[in-house]
Amino acid sequence: MSKEKDLAKLVAEAESDTVKALQEDNRRLLKQNEKLKMTREEYCNILEEVVLQNIRSLDIPPCTVPPHSKKRVGEEICVPIISDIQLAKRTATYDTDTAEKRVDEYANKIIKLARLHRASGTPVKKAAVLALGDIVEGELIFPGQQHEIDASLYRQVTVDGPRIMHNFLSKLLSEFETVDVYWVIGNHGSLGGRARRDYSPETNADRMLGKILETMFEKEKRINFVIPEGGTAKNWYTVADLGEKAKFLCFHGDNIRGSMGLPFYGYNKKILGWKALASAGLMEDFTHAVCGHYHTPTSLYLNDVRLWVNGSTESHNAYAQEQLAAMGRPSQYTLFVKPDKGVTAEYLVSLE
Repeated sequence: MSKEKDLAKLVAEAESDTVKALQEDNRRLLKQNEKLKMTREEYCNILEEVVLQNIRSLDIPPCTVPPHSKKRVGEEICVPIISDIQLAKRTATYDTDTAEKRVDEYANKIIKLARLHRASGTPVKKAAVLALGDIVEGELIFPGQQHEIDASLYRQVTVDGPRIMHNFLSKLLSEFETVDVYWVIGNHGSLGGRARRDYSPETNADRMLGKILETMFEKEKRINFVIPEGGTAKNWYTVADLGEKAKFLCFHGDNIRGSMGLPFYGYNKKILGWKALASAGLMEDFTHAVCGHYHTPTSLYLNDVRLWVNGSTESHNAYAQEQLAAMGRPSQYTLFVKPDKGVTAEYLVSLE
């Protein structure tokens, strides 16, 4: 009996030591995990700062200034909407080179539309670019994505993206006296694949690209960037205030949920809900709304709010073809507005 008690005591002590060892291992792993999170955030901050310093050291020539016009009566603002370039996405008909050509062609067509309006006697001096996210494709957004891109996230954010978007905005600066850029993030800008929740909510590759562009144009006083930031929040939207009757709620659109295809009910529920919050003073008020994400250009009337869902420069999407049985042609919206009247004209610009 004594031997059995001694054996039981030894087993209990061994189990106790095992539990203590497991608890210690657990504490150690938790500390390592917290340290890893800190390292990831610090790495992102350091990387962004290094890139910005390198951009500042570049010799970027000033943009051509268009002739100044004194005419102001009936002035319109050109509002190009650009989103879902999915830079580096590779399909049978799309890649980085194709994306660059289509973004460049979009700039050319925006200029032609502005000149068309001026030819009718309407002054158009200002462009307000609404950049709605997914400018980059990302790298680990979904399983197997690495087989569907032709450039790393590094090149998307620091090489190809700055070159393509700098050229786009420079062309607009050569045509318009001033350019405002309202820049929001998309879901493809998220970092870290399935572990992206470990990053700061502020960390997003679209936002990084926007800040790089802002730095590239640091010496150009005719362009202004609005890029929502904040360390403890995602900051998913901004309101482009272009006048009393032209306040645009700008967001990407991945927060609109619904059935396969365009979620019409989701748009109705969210837009009218946000409008109610604005009426209660809980967010900025808006008269119009614009988003992207679904790659299918659409315009909706939601009570007193007009919504535009932007297209994409992408031409073929195997997932959308198979799972949604829906694909849009490569296109982007361009609007013209009068601050005291609202939208006066809208164009769906084909980039095919």
